[in-house]
Amino acid sequence: MMKLPAAWMCGVRVKQMDENGCTTAVRYRWINQNPFGSMFWAVQGMAAELATGALVMGKIKSSGKRISMLVANNKASFSKKAKGRIIFSCQEGGKIDYAIARTIETGEGQTFWMQARGVDEAGDTVSVFDFEWTIKLK
Repeated sequence: MMKLPAAWMCGVRVKQMDENGCTTAVRYRWINQNPFGSMFWAVQGMAAELATGALVMGKIKSSGKRISMLVANNKASFSKKAKGRIIFSCQEGGKIDYAIARTIETGEGQTFWMQARGVDEAGDTVSVFDFEWTIKLK
């Protein structure tokens, strides 16, 4: 979190991570509100990006290779006001494994899309974020 101080200040936290997935959480508070009485979309985006990016970072570290990573594109959809505690989950670790193997094998950069879905305490989806990650050997 030392590399993501804005996310930390807004209350974004990693709750669980393994080789297949990552879960982050953020609670609606004064510091992350919007004028409409819900969580600011960018705070949701930080939590969603962390759910995908922490996986990418972990897999790169495990590979033992020097690999750079960057978000090339993202898209999001919002279906309900984000209030209370919002949990973002990404369970697409296999996509990263494949991309890292390909970039090591070929020496060429790879791109892949990953999705993080945000759900509220009632289990309703409030937002869905898709991130296009790019990786390449340094």
